[in-house]
Amino acid sequence: MTWSSFIWFALVAVGLWMIGAWAAWKDKTKTAYVTTVAGLLVFLSFIISMWVSLERPPLRTMGETRLWYSFFLPLAGIIVYGRWKYKWILSFSTLLAVVFICVNLFKPEIHNKTLMPALQSPWFAPHVIVYMFAYALLGAATVMAIYLLFFNQWTIENGKIINRKSSIVNAQSVEMAITDNLVYVGLSFMTFGMLFGALWAKEAWGHYWAWDPKETWAAITWFAYLAYIHYRLMPKHNVKNALWMLLIAFVLLQMCWWGINYLPSAQGTSVHTYMN
Repeated sequence: MTWSSFIWFALVAVGLWMIGAWAAWKDKTKTAYVTTVAGLLVFLSFIISMWVSLERPPLRTMGETRLWYSFFLPLAGIIVYGRWKYKWILSFSTLLAVVFICVNLFKPEIHNKTLMPALQSPWFAPHVIVYMFAYALLGAATVMAIYLLFFNQWTIENGKIINRKSSIVNAQSVEMAITDNLVYVGLSFMTFGMLFGALWAKEAWGHYWAWDPKETWAAITWFAYLAYIHYRLMPKHNVKNALWMLLIAFVLLQMCWWGINYLPSAQGTSVHTYMN
């Protein structure tokens, strides 16, 4: 399998995801499940084929990690749809997946068999895969936050409709419950990803944690989501402020994922520069 074949797998997968998104809007639940899962299987088949072809996990370059993110976004979308039946979630997850797929198509990166010794640890693959799934779940939570902040005009508290723009809105709406659950699960997977990363670092570099720029931003991101959870658990808090905290945390996540590559502190000094 070569990278030139990616466009054909991507077109089929996106086509199936779009049918699934349309079916969700039309209340054709079975069709939404079948087509979305079929698209996931098509996309996963390319990832596995690349894995076999490269003789290593396709996780080395940013392009390869975007492959996993493009896969996990619709997966997170179908999980949310299956649990809460939100019609629009498959449309948003498909749209976001298409963005990352287009980035890979218009900015292809070299995918070869070369794998530096540090990446040959058995902890490398689970570390990145778990992180990508966490990023997808937290991305879905961010979509929910944007919806609640800018599109949802009303919420419900004690059976009464309340304007969401009020500074005293603290209702535990269904939307907020979904957002919180996505953050809980996403942060859990992020925690496992950090633990796997620590085990990988110990094997590759002889230490669990070194406050490398990448590790520092990972810690900042982890604490940001933890702060959101603790703030939400406070008896008196402002939902609008909590949602803004979630958006800020997602910006920090982007810095941790790819923004760090553009910081002077990471140039030539970070042990994670192989991801550039």
